[in-house]
Amino acid sequence: MTSALLELRSTVRPFLENLTAGDSAIVAVSGGADSLALAYALIKEAPNLAITLIAVTVDHQLQSGSADQAKKVQEQLKAMGYQEVIIEKVSVVEKSGIEADARTARYSALDAIAHAYGASQVFLGHTRDDQAETVLLGLARGSGTRSLSGMATVNGKYARPFLQLTRLQTVAACAEAEITAWNDPHNVNEQFSRVRVRNKVMPVMEEEIGPGIAAALARSAAILRDDADALDEMAQAVISRVDLSDLDCAALAELPRAIRSRVLRAAIYAAGAPSGSVSADHLSGVEALVTSWRGQGEVSLPGGVKVARISGRLSLLARP
Repeated sequence: MTSALLELRSTVRPFLENLTAGDSAIVAVSGGADSLALAYALIKEAPNLAITLIAVTVDHQLQSGSADQAKKVQEQLKAMGYQEVIIEKVSVVEKSGIEADARTARYSALDAIAHAYGASQVFLGHTRDDQAETVLLGLARGSGTRSLSGMATVNGKYARPFLQLTRLQTVAACAEAEITAWNDPHNVNEQFSRVRVRNKVMPVMEEEIGPGIAAALARSAAILRDDADALDEMAQAVISRVDLSDLDCAALAELPRAIRSRVLRAAIYAAGAPSGSVSADHLSGVEALVTSWRGQGEVSLPGGVKVARISGRLSLLARP
């Protein structure tokens, strides 16, 4: 066995060992080098641990020939040794941009399949390069600590074993295993912000600042994730003892801003704002009601949520 394949197999083994013999797990496979390398490493290790793997390739139906590509991936996975390979067609409803909406449709499909098969884990092939790109995109959006912390190695049932490996390693592993990976045309379409970061921003940073930028960004993400987890835990202690629909402004003002912003965000979502819809700009208006009160009127937020300060308290209501 070659060094690249050994590295991948040793990387996935602890994730499988955390499961119980007899468990089922899903592996999501697009047909690119990262996900095919992950599928290969998993199918070589899982039988020794009595773990049943189900492979899923999601056809977003966004490109001509997508059905043929999904069928090719299915054939590759069966040749690897997968007994169960599901092609899941999804309809992408464009609301927030094609990248985000395709991701939403994909995760919804994976959630449904994992539930149907009783899978305890869903494996995804994101690498350290993906993590670095995620951090840069978060910086460009002016996002907070949680967004800048990137993707978690394990988040509920989702696991990303390759977050410490590079894209070059997965490409090398596919070559060594004689696996032909698919080059998604979307990966060179510069209308997508992630593609511009990958093909333009990262190479310039490597050239001008020096090699190792992706690794440094990934390390920063790990540090920020620890910080975000600690802040979330502190905020949750506050949230557990207050009424989120009726908050005391004086008590909120005494909290560190990092904690207060989390409490306010939780209150806004509890009032009915769609998940992920509250931006820093939205939050700043609510923050002003607490710390910069000058008699201003109510703040309108996504989902019809209205926040007003009345007699020193924040009232949060969802209105049509």
